Amino acid sequence: MQRFEGQTFDEERALYGLDGAMVVSCLFDGPEDGESALKECKDVNVKSSKFNLRYPFWHDNGVVIKSCDMTENCRAALWYSKDIDISESKLNGIKALRECMDIKIENCDIQSVEFGWFNENVHLWHSNLEGEYVLMRSKNVNLKHVKMKGKYSFQYIENATITNCNLDTKDAFWHAKNVLIKDCLVKGEYLGWYCENVTFENCTIIGTQPLCYCKGLKLINCEMKNCDLAFEKSDVDAVITSKVDSIKNPLSGVIRVLDVGEIIRDDPNSKGEIIFVG
Repeated sequence: MQRFEGQTFDEERALYGLDGAMVVSCLFDGPEDGESALKECKDVNVKSSKFNLRYPFWHDNGVVIKSCDMTENCRAALWYSKDIDISESKLNGIKALRECMDIKIENCDIQSVEFGWFNENVHLWHSNLEGEYVLMRSKNVNLKHVKMKGKYSFQYIENATITNCNLDTKDAFWHAKNVLIKDCLVKGEYLGWYCENVTFENCTIIGTQPLCYCKGLKLINCEMKNCDLAFEKSDVDAVITSKVDSIKNPLSGVIRVLDVGEIIRDDPNSKGEIIFVG
């Protein structure tokens, strides 16, 4: 196995095509401003290094990244790669992860616009994440103990489990399919419109006009705060342990709720049943 330690690389494709290598305490920066430092590599272990140049990990297979710093200049850091393990690192460049497969990210700080598009088999644990359009169109996703601040998160996501997370976001889970959100705080406007087979269990949901135009929606022992005009034209089976500000025209199903400030029925197709439980 080749070993590179304490070196600086700034040329184009500086370590291109490595097959089995250790990269330790290296700096990827300099006047040549080269791109794609570790492109087309296999079985590379990178530790305690800093990346200040673009596109370092493209078309790689088998990459371990630990205690590394990818700056805001490190754009599109990981694309088209497979079997990736990232821990205790910073990912601060735009579009940090795209069209990758079999990804594990743990104990990381991520600030990345358009983070995580079109990926498959993503495990993101014990991390902080800030970005827009987070994990759009990704499949087979598992989030645990993630604190996230975003805007249009999880759109078109499929087959996901999200547990013990704090999600401060807007327009999240639009068109999501087959998702379980459990033991989470979910804050944002217009949550989950057009989603299908999405379940919220033991969650606190905060924000206006949540969960409209949904199919196969389930809420299990959830609390809803500042939620008005909820469930419009949705097929929903819900048990809500709090008062809901207003419910508007649920299409079908049963909503069991502690109390409702206002029930709006101005659509003749609204057949969803509302039952008060105490």
